[in-house]
Amino acid sequence: MSFPLLTATAVLPAVGAVATAAVPAARRTAAKWLALLVSLATLVLAAVVLARFEPGGARYQLTESHAWIKEFGVRYELGVDGIAVALIALTALLMPFVILAGWHDADPQETGSSRWRPTQGFFALILGVEAMVIISFEATDVFLFYIFFEAMLIPMYFLIGGFGDRAHAGSDEHAAAQRSYAAVKFLLYNLVGGLIMLAAVIGLYVVAGNFSLPEIVAARANGSLHMATSTERWLFLGFFFAFAVKAPLWPLHTWLPNAMGEATAPVAVLITAVVDKVGTFAMLRFCLQLFPEASKWATPVILVLALISIVYGALLAVGQRDIKRLVAYASISHFGFIILGIFAMTSQGQSGATLYMVNHGISTAALMLVAGFLISRRGSRLIADYGGVQKVAPVLAGTFLIGGLATLSLPGLAPFVSEFLVLVGTFARYPVVGIIATFGIVLAALYTLVLYQRTMTGPVKPEVSALPDLRVRELAVVVPLIAALIFLGVYPKPVTDLVNPAVKHTLSDVHKTDPKPAVEAAK
Repeated sequence: MSFPLLTATAVLPAVGAVATAAVPAARRTAAKWLALLVSLATLVLAAVVLARFEPGGARYQLTESHAWIKEFGVRYELGVDGIAVALIALTALLMPFVILAGWHDADPQETGSSRWRPTQGFFALILGVEAMVIISFEATDVFLFYIFFEAMLIPMYFLIGGFGDRAHAGSDEHAAAQRSYAAVKFLLYNLVGGLIMLAAVIGLYVVAGNFSLPEIVAARANGSLHMATSTERWLFLGFFFAFAVKAPLWPLHTWLPNAMGEATAPVAVLITAVVDKVGTFAMLRFCLQLFPEASKWATPVILVLALISIVYGALLAVGQRDIKRLVAYASISHFGFIILGIFAMTSQGQSGATLYMVNHGISTAALMLVAGFLISRRGSRLIADYGGVQKVAPVLAGTFLIGGLATLSLPGLAPFVSEFLVLVGTFARYPVVGIIATFGIVLAALYTLVLYQRTMTGPVKPEVSALPDLRVRELAVVVPLIAALIFLGVYPKPVTDLVNPAVKHTLSDVHKTDPKPAVEAAK
């Protein structure tokens, strides 16, 4: 194709961000509609990318390559495999719902500090994040990827610190201090990871002489590029550390509950359903492909860290009193499953991990956005402040239940298939690890059902007796997400067919094949 489709898919939301920010201050509604239309147009381009991609074709498709910084061998190089296409589609799909859900989150309000919340800036930052995430999924030049991997931190910092949750106990000054703390913690953790990765990126250039992922992988495969064992391991650790912070993996996870708790519900979805996926995607694309031997060397430790994330995140979710922090700790547990599937080094595990990225994005968006609608009505994030909501707002309670059941991976909803594949793929090679990981499923049922019971059932508390049910705009956000959860829960084949060829390529890079079953199938 002569038309730069991948570039257009990333540039459109970037241009939309600039245009939205430039809308006059008095035209807040126009800025909202412009942002929504840009997100829908980006979704159309992502659908074209999906339609143009051939799962059985070349490994990287729709490629673009142009000289950028010739002196250092840096190129503007883009290309997508099935995993990248699936995550680009997820990102583009979620953004219109994020914008619709946050329609009034940045409207001006009178507060004790008389602080004005700039609507245009809020939606411009969201589109800016979308652009950077999409090009991160497309970049096959390591240096180009690094730039946008780091650049997305800046708009996220302002979204967390400047547009925090209004349902905050305490004074405006206390709320502002909590938002500032969460934003700074998010930025510092990710900047430290990024700086360590920068050192590894420079080291990779010293060893390989260029930044092109396909060229480096091909050179390693044909024997023209050799890395000393110690060099490869150090470079792997530099990359993996940055991705583990972004993912987030225990013990580098502590920024996430603060960031999600203080952000608005749509921004919390942006964090865990979109931005954090760049970390797990990069483990598949860069860690395993660039450093196959080091990946196998580090696998035992990473599997242990993933197990800790699964159990630790779920245990802390059980004890939470804050709805949004509960979802944050649940996400830490789910990311443990994703990383477990990646480093199980089996086709089922990695296919399940990729499918989990997609399904977790949809399920978390559904649960968190409905929770955000609930919190905005009551003005509190505390579970104890609710009770009997299903009697006064049955549609809200019903959609909240479906989002929760998807979070606990109920059969028939999308996350079940991906979690099942991860566990099967892990058990095939590491049976003890697979058995321990199933404990996270039990805990997920506990924290999800207890959350629903305490907020939605029982006597109606006076404070929630007048809560309105979901409105048309809110239904337009939630219903498509629930439909996607049901569709992918019943029929995940479109996604698995898309990602399986890429998974096979990745396993080939690390020289791994699926273990043979202990019992042969009857002929």
